[in-house]
Amino acid sequence: MIEEYAATHSHSYSHSHTHKQTKAVINRMARLIGHLQATKKMIEDGRDCSEILIQLSAVEAAIRAVSRVILKDHIEHCIVEAVEENDQESIDRLNQAIDQIMK
Repeated sequence: MIEEYAATHSHSYSHSHTHKQTKAVINRMARLIGHLQATKKMIEDGRDCSEILIQLSAVEAAIRAVSRVILKDHIEHCIVEAVEENDQESIDRLNQAIDQIMK
C-alpha cells in the first residue's frame, strides 16, 4: 500500500486537522482519472459497448472506494474533533454528504 503521511488541512469552518490518507487519496484519484480517460478513448475508438460498460463499472467501483477512504478518514479525524468541540455544523454537513452519497 502507498505510504501514508499526515497533511494538515484548513476548512471554512473553525478547525484544522490532519488526514493520514491524503497521499493515498490523491494517488487513487490520479489512477481513476487515467482509467476514465482510457475509457473515453475506448468510446472514441468505437470499442465494443460491453467492454466499455465493464470499464465504466470499474470506474464506478474506484469512485466508491476512494469515497469510502475519504469518509472513514473524515470520521476518524474531522468528526471526532467536531464532537470534541461540540461543532454541530460539521456533523450536519457529514449527514448531508451521507444523504447525497446514498441517493
